[in-house]
Amino acid sequence: MDLEEKINLIKEVGEEIITEQELRELLETKDHPIAYDGFEPSGQMHIAQGILRTINVNKMIKAGIHFKMLVADWFAWMNNKMGGDLEKIRTTGKYFIELWKACGMKTEKIDFIWSKDIIKEEGHWKKTIEIARSSTVKRIIRCSQIMGRKETDILSGAQIIYPCMQAGDIFHLKADITQLGMDQRKVNVLAREIGPKLGYWKPVVVSHHMILGLNKPTSNSKDFADRILDLKMSKSNPESAIFMTDSAEEIKRKINKAYCPEKIVELNPILEYVKYIIFEKFDSIKIEGPAKFGGNLEFSNFEELEKSYKEGKIHPLDLKNTVSEELTKILEPVRKYFEKNKKAKDLLEVVKQARVTR
Repeated sequence: MDLEEKINLIKEVGEEIITEQELRELLETKDHPIAYDGFEPSGQMHIAQGILRTINVNKMIKAGIHFKMLVADWFAWMNNKMGGDLEKIRTTGKYFIELWKACGMKTEKIDFIWSKDIIKEEGHWKKTIEIARSSTVKRIIRCSQIMGRKETDILSGAQIIYPCMQAGDIFHLKADITQLGMDQRKVNVLAREIGPKLGYWKPVVVSHHMILGLNKPTSNSKDFADRILDLKMSKSNPESAIFMTDSAEEIKRKINKAYCPEKIVELNPILEYVKYIIFEKFDSIKIEGPAKFGGNLEFSNFEELEKSYKEGKIHPLDLKNTVSEELTKILEPVRKYFEKNKKAKDLLEVVKQARVTR
């Protein structure tokens, strides 16, 4: 794969890249730059964490990137996930890894690194404190969206430390690229600003799109990151998301009641599922409709489908029926994996029984 092919593939992942020129220079000077992502193990995994993350990570690996995945058990603990039960948090982390194996993530090419291990390493806490000493409390609170919080929320002392540790981990993991969601943008920009002042580097930020929740999108916030929190799918609102082990019936029920106004393409979650998941898995999509309304329609790219929907050539119910069927196909191997693999099945049962807290 030549340089332009690598850049174009990474651009498919990044809704925003800071900056594309720096990415180009990085790929010109390093054969296998290091990218990192981190995840709080908490609750059952939804389709954005599972399928979308798998698509993005596999593209980065295909582009020659060496990927490190941080199992952020300490971060989940600091953020009071799973009731602050570290044992349940770590069980959930193992469940996440099994899920990614089930949906085709190239886990054999990924370094899975646990926070519980790297906090013991020399220099880790020094980097965290360096970030804290170089930042104001106000600036750190502005990063609160990375934890699923807002600046107006009351934060614990641990949640103030959290952004400092996340920014420090970028340098501790020697990450040239941060490949996380748009909701993590503020802490990645913080790392870019502070890194060179501390003798480190300025990481390239490749931020992927955050898929909308299935409910009608509403947000009054003027802050971009807060709007993302308001609109994205969330496991704390189970009706807003498709979970990786949802049954075909559950998928259909959730999709049928989802927000999908006729002819409206802006902030339409069903169209987002088509764009970011279905067309990433299939070369074409067939919308089955009544003959009296034009019959079946087949599309080989999202742009054509979106145009037809905007023109009223596709009825929302017909689109929803197709999306339900396609998502069921995509998730079928995952359900089978968790039915047949005892280790994975046992992990899922523990996670299902655990109390999920925001």
